[in-house]
Amino acid sequence: MIYSKSGLWTDAAALSSPRLELCRAILRRLVIVGTVLIGVSALTFFVLGILPGNAAQTLFGQDATPEQLARIEAELNLDRPILERYNLWAVEALHGNLGHSLASHQSATKLLADRLPVTIELVVLALLLSLILAVPAALVASRWPARFIDRSVAAINITTLSIPSYVFALILVLMFSVHLRLLPAIGFVPLRESVVRNLESMTLPALAIALPLFGLYTRFLRGDLLEQLLHHDYIVAAKAKGIGSLRILVRHALPNSISGLLTVIGVNFGALIGGTVIIEQIFALPGIGKLLLESVHARDVPIVQAIVVTLAAISTGVNLAIDALYGTIDPRTRNASF
Repeated sequence: MIYSKSGLWTDAAALSSPRLELCRAILRRLVIVGTVLIGVSALTFFVLGILPGNAAQTLFGQDATPEQLARIEAELNLDRPILERYNLWAVEALHGNLGHSLASHQSATKLLADRLPVTIELVVLALLLSLILAVPAALVASRWPARFIDRSVAAINITTLSIPSYVFALILVLMFSVHLRLLPAIGFVPLRESVVRNLESMTLPALAIALPLFGLYTRFLRGDLLEQLLHHDYIVAAKAKGIGSLRILVRHALPNSISGLLTVIGVNFGALIGGTVIIEQIFALPGIGKLLLESVHARDVPIVQAIVVTLAAISTGVNLAIDALYGTIDPRTRNASF
């Protein structure tokens, strides 16, 4: 028992219980993250291991002698059982060593550090563009449901959801690069060289990824907003107070729908990252996606493994951050969000 500032005797265990619960929640999340990373890395390693051929054959080509293949397989531990090779890789990864490229002999960490900023910028721009387009469209559609503008937004949603991002990429290049000559079709300019040229080089690829996301986010947010407006008592109370319909929609219904939208973003974040693989190849962006395709083609197992684990860690981290945001947006979920 301890004496609190209010003058009442309080059980010390009761005071420490919220802190203990937070520690347990963090521990549970760390266990989940560790399990996900182990599962993803093991699955990737074993899938690459059972594919026909090996990295030694890819490096030396069809004209390699058996002696050359045996030597390089011994150097790369390819002559050992696959489970033993995975254990060796996992031990090194825990010490921060993700391996070296079999083709260029560069460190996987250095390659990731060079390429990851491009992919992160592309993902952030695509997400921002999709939300900038989706939130106003959902507000307008839910403000006038079952009218012409709502049906127009629904038609646009179906269209954007039906067309893959790489098809949008080709259409955007044809429109803005070939015919209008407003934006470059390929290439990348780093931010440190020119902010304007960087945004010009990233606009089309980000928009190609953002358009399908726009359809998904608009459709979900519009439905959730209508559910808030039609089936919740706090909306009836706000109308009884004489609050305008537009203010009710923006100030009351929209904040309550944001948490659901965050859930959709978190669930769909893996697909968002996956969309960069083809888009970076189309627009010749030096990002992680382009490096992944090159490494898969070259059977560069250490680089493929490092990229997959890194992307899985980023996706898991984003979902953990979204879980933590629930408590900030809606205090009622503060105890359960993390």
